[in-house]
Amino acid sequence: MSVTTSRRRFLTGAGAGAAVAGGAALGLAPGPAVALEAEEATRSRSTGIGPSTVRPDDPRYGDLARGWNGRFVGTPDYVRVAGTTAHVESALAEAAAAGSRLAVRSGGHCLENFVCDPAVRIVLDVSQMQGISYDAGRRAVVVEPGATLRQVYKTLYTAWGVTIPGGTCPSVGAGGHIQGGGYGPLARRHGVVPDHLYGVEVVTLDRSGTPRTVVATREPGDPNRELWWAHTGGGGGNFGVVTKYFLRSTGTVPANPDPSRLLPRPPVQTRTVAYALPWSGLNQERFSRLLRGYLEWFAANSAPDSPFARLNAEFWGLHTGSSPAVTINVSVDPSEQDADSLLAAFRADVVDPVGVTPTVSERLLPWLQSTNASGYADTGAVVQRRNKAKGSYLRASYSDEQLATTYRWLTATELRAPLAGVLMSGFGGRSNAVGVDDTAVPQRDSVVKVLHTVHWDNPAVDDTHMSWVREFYRDVHRATGGVPELDGIADGSYINYADVDLADPAWNTSGTPWYRLYYKHSYERLQAVKGRWDPRNFFRHTLSVTPPS
Repeated sequence: MSVTTSRRRFLTGAGAGAAVAGGAALGLAPGPAVALEAEEATRSRSTGIGPSTVRPDDPRYGDLARGWNGRFVGTPDYVRVAGTTAHVESALAEAAAAGSRLAVRSGGHCLENFVCDPAVRIVLDVSQMQGISYDAGRRAVVVEPGATLRQVYKTLYTAWGVTIPGGTCPSVGAGGHIQGGGYGPLARRHGVVPDHLYGVEVVTLDRSGTPRTVVATREPGDPNRELWWAHTGGGGGNFGVVTKYFLRSTGTVPANPDPSRLLPRPPVQTRTVAYALPWSGLNQERFSRLLRGYLEWFAANSAPDSPFARLNAEFWGLHTGSSPAVTINVSVDPSEQDADSLLAAFRADVVDPVGVTPTVSERLLPWLQSTNASGYADTGAVVQRRNKAKGSYLRASYSDEQLATTYRWLTATELRAPLAGVLMSGFGGRSNAVGVDDTAVPQRDSVVKVLHTVHWDNPAVDDTHMSWVREFYRDVHRATGGVPELDGIADGSYINYADVDLADPAWNTSGTPWYRLYYKHSYERLQAVKGRWDPRNFFRHTLSVTPPS
């Protein structure tokens, strides 16, 4: 199995509900909405696309009624394709007047059935809102929600030599990725994507059902600042429809408004070394030594000022029925003077002590090419395999029992799946330099993000594959009620890895509600945001923020 191809299949990182937004300031009533006429300069310009209404008799319907996860196919009355903010406003007004449930899709990578829910009668498709530009007045780069990560990386880098520290799946849409707390290989060096979010343009719906387009920024005096805050990790499907993201790194306010100075600069090249350790040489003791070494390495080398924050790695523990080897991919900027020593230290601490000779492969790519290394074309055809995924944050290494459990589920259980296993991505570094209340991402001392997942093709074996990943995850966390505990070895989960099982007492017996696992102490603040900007609870799904009681 190709390591790079596997990465694309494995990590979706997509935001719940695509471009549906979160946010608002604490208080009893909304602050003054930004007048649409006064803000005309910020609104989406006409692209000549939309509004278009796609009904079941339209040949496009079969494609537009589904997303990336092949398990879910929607049956909406229609799909409304929007090209501008005005189109979004009209769609919301129409849905509110009709009393119809509406969901929003940008990249289509939602892991759960939030958009394809049978209760959803209207799908608002913002995938064609793909503009990327520079707003000189705000001194911010503007990204619309339908732009894919591939488009974002290419345009930011080609035009200005900058980037955002986002994910590695090129067809994920910016709409859900950014507001869900998106991260990727550069997060250890530059933080998560919301750490670079200056503002948002959002279409909300007031109590009367009237759309209101507002702009919210992180400026201390902005009356809508909480609307910005909730987009820094609050996840999609909650408070409105994002039509623009304004990106500018914190503290970056140049006197000369030069977009090349507003966001992080990526490395010129990426050097990746892959260590493949064959399952045939890994018994339980050796596997545990490998995984423990990997997790302990990140626990020891993930402070914001650690020299090793410049190194990132991914641990691919794929089931023996999916891959003949466990693989660790390690990447650095080769222009760093100590790049060789960083790689050597990692290997000495993690790989060599296992006592199994790995197959080593190395690749050096220009940075922009490395972002497309999976080779997947961004065709817009997001129909993929059926899958189920479950996430967690880690603050420390698994216990001996958890290591043994992981080995057992990857080797001893009978499973034949194109891809099944656990992905552990390096985290921490500059991601942990931000305060727990500064954004809506409260897990700011975690060192690894974990994704348990399985992909398959045949719906007749849904139960087998769903049971495998659910029971695997529950068994790993059996000491804490089947879910990742807070402030222990684990620290809850990541909302872009949406998992409705966390809200199901059959799978979560911890007594900790799902919203604590995702949002920790920030949930009440998000509820206040909900009460202010979505008092009708118009934007909702299985894991959406609820209004305050």
